[in-house]
Amino acid sequence: MYPAPAHVAPCMEYQGTTTQLCGLFPFVAGSGSPALGVPIGRHMLWGEVVCLDPLVWLRSGLVTNPGVFVVGQPGVGKSTIAKRLATGMAATGTRLLVLGDTKPDYTPLVTYLGGQIIQVGRGMDRINPLDAGPLGAVLGHMTGPDAAQLRLEIRGRRLALLLALCALVRGRSLSNGEEVVLGRAVDLLTERSTVDSTVPDVLALIESGPDELHAAARARTDGEYRRRTDELVPTLALLCDGTLRGVFDGPTTRALDLDAPAVSVDISRVAAAGDTLVAAAMLSVWSYGHALVDAAAVLTDHGLAPRRHYLAVMDELWRALRGASGLVEHADALTRLNRAKGMATIMITHSLADLDALPTPADRAKAQGFVERAAIKILAGLPPRELDRIHQVVPLNTAERDLVASWAAPEAWLPGIAHPGRGKYLIKTGERPGLPVALTLVGDEHTLYDTDPKFGPDSGWIERNSGGVAR
Repeated sequence: MYPAPAHVAPCMEYQGTTTQLCGLFPFVAGSGSPALGVPIGRHMLWGEVVCLDPLVWLRSGLVTNPGVFVVGQPGVGKSTIAKRLATGMAATGTRLLVLGDTKPDYTPLVTYLGGQIIQVGRGMDRINPLDAGPLGAVLGHMTGPDAAQLRLEIRGRRLALLLALCALVRGRSLSNGEEVVLGRAVDLLTERSTVDSTVPDVLALIESGPDELHAAARARTDGEYRRRTDELVPTLALLCDGTLRGVFDGPTTRALDLDAPAVSVDISRVAAAGDTLVAAAMLSVWSYGHALVDAAAVLTDHGLAPRRHYLAVMDELWRALRGASGLVEHADALTRLNRAKGMATIMITHSLADLDALPTPADRAKAQGFVERAAIKILAGLPPRELDRIHQVVPLNTAERDLVASWAAPEAWLPGIAHPGRGKYLIKTGERPGLPVALTLVGDEHTLYDTDPKFGPDSGWIERNSGGVAR
């Protein structure tokens, strides 16, 4: 008998009679992972390459929807696995959408991919809530009933976003009467000009009080009209002259590029201005993201462009959702329709407890649905208490719980020692056994995926102190 190679671990030895051992099936390991998608890393038990692509897995019948939910402690590499997926999927033609980058972490990657960066903030890029957006660009290709239907869709999106922003700054929803007046004002401005109107245009029209708005308000006199719009006027004024001034009170400065391989809307400048401004920016960004995907679908349906697929990344999900209930509604629509739109989504957060901080019970229930609907769950380092909660959503066996819990905290106070969970993930889909994966950065990924560039004299600080694993 030849001696076992040094690199092969000793095997389990079984002893028994021939009667007992004839029924032994020693191959107790899983069947392996599908070699479909982006190489994520190596399986931590038997070393094979693990691949992942939510769209490819959907087309292959491995999952029922292309939703991905990533949860893990800060600093273990949640953004890294999202960026690895985005980079690999972009190489096969999937277009990346970063719908509201609050740090910003994705600007280097989107720039590397040759994409478009939009920086929203006071004195920077503006977003016009009444802009027809990408759908407006598609409208020029439509005629007849198709054009009429698209105009109605644009009108509905404009009004829905404007109502949501008004409710955000007011702190409660508009009344039915105010919604009717606002809708009629938007219609009048659309009829009178071929240029997209702005919030100041709507405010000026409502203040002037033309006969059409008197009729919409069911007001017989000017005084009655003023009473019925006396709360609507200051609400619109807050969008123009309040804390949101300089962001939503003018024409859109940079339109989304339908042909860009990647688009990132950087809202890091407004993230420091409070939750209200972040929520308003997110509402607008997500509305634009929907419009971009829908515009591409319209072009495809009319034979004007090839079919396009998208990957939408929603990082720091807790930060985005807690500002207003309207954000949960928009995100809920995104997760429900991503399969029909040919769009995969990656939602990233630290803990399921982050979703408990949402404003209302209805919001919290909808946010819980994000996790439940995502066919692919990726667990990074998590403490046992968090795993107990996750177990209620996705079944975890004892070995899986122990493995993920072992990644949760460093074992000793030793400077320069990498976090034990950095770059390690458990990929779960349905009732299948999880895939434990170790991701190692290569080449330019060390700088492109670095989310801690300020913690050293250069971006290689973490690389030197973590052995080059994901961060």
